Amino acid sequence: MKLFTTIGSFFCALVAFSQTTIDHTLQHGGLTREYRLYIPASYDGTESVPLLFNLHGYTSNNVQQEVYADFRPIADTANFIIVHPNGTLDLGGNRYWNAFNIPGGVDDVGFLSTLIDEISQSYTIDMNRVYSTGMSNGGFMSYELACALGYRITAVASVTGAMPKNRPSTCNPPHPVPAMQIHGTADPTVPYNGNAQQESIEDVVDYWVGQTGCNPVPVVTQVPDVNTTDGCTAEQYVYSGGIGGATVEFFKIQGGGHTWPGAPIDIGVTNHDFDASVEIWRFFSKYKTTDLVSFEEQEEAVEFTLYPNPTEGNYTLGGAVETIRSVRVLDTSGKVIETYEGNAIPAELEIKQSGMYFVQIETVVDTIIRKLIVR
Repeated sequence: MKLFTTIGSFFCALVAFSQTTIDHTLQHGGLTREYRLYIPASYDGTESVPLLFNLHGYTSNNVQQEVYADFRPIADTANFIIVHPNGTLDLGGNRYWNAFNIPGGVDDVGFLSTLIDEISQSYTIDMNRVYSTGMSNGGFMSYELACALGYRITAVASVTGAMPKNRPSTCNPPHPVPAMQIHGTADPTVPYNGNAQQESIEDVVDYWVGQTGCNPVPVVTQVPDVNTTDGCTAEQYVYSGGIGGATVEFFKIQGGGHTWPGAPIDIGVTNHDFDASVEIWRFFSKYKTTDLVSFEEQEEAVEFTLYPNPTEGNYTLGGAVETIRSVRVLDTSGKVIETYEGNAIPAELEIKQSGMYFVQIETVVDTIIRKLIVR
């Protein structure tokens, strides 16, 4: 998807936050990575606000995505910060996200995780409300963040994106991840029925329905055909009843192309019966990570215990420890505070500050979460 849009100059004030757009860079993996922040006028730093990733598609860039899939007017009233990162360049000079886990490829998951930390150092971010959406390759990357960085991502939405072939079988987020899929049945770039490289859209939706524990029978509603000249119509599928109140939503656009509904520019058959940006924020705004209860005790084949629990700070991990690959300790915001790998896991572990924590135990077959209270 290529968008050629003339963007006016932006007023950037570092002293006062007033509809500010700021371009930044950071070093990650030996590369200089670029990102663009939009700070709404309503942000004053006195209270924590959500963070929204808006990821561009293949061959596009962050400025084009900012204009084409525009969340800025919504952020101005809902008070959230938007980050528009840039992917890196492939051999053809096109920007992309390594959402297919290409061996030896760019560590985009690590970059975007570092970006959360970078932004939270300068702005008051609600770490329980970090969301990712994107167009096409950016939609693939949003799903990859849910799979590989699920302890930091609250909910995701994909517009014209999907998941790589067989990725659902290895995707195991540590909490139910509410997901929204928006896709046209006539998409020529990311086919609705899938291909050798990607899952079909309905299989992607089915995966997230299962992952969240939603009712597999959706409520289907015809979106009012308010624009009869856009060449397509839309249906909304809502899967409810998930763990912790999670839902999955799917907007199926009959005859729709590889486009963002409601966009200001038509680059193909574009639905104008609804605005994808408005619907995505309406969906995201319902969720906080702490409300998604799969951080609670889980049933699994291998039993693990933490004792004593509650603890004064020192605790021991009991069970089939020989099967453990890694242990991560997370606080309630999803931030990793300790990481132990394989043989480096000590016999006795310690957390010095009181509070509630989640111990994420990765074994050879599964990932298990245990809650730990430190007095």
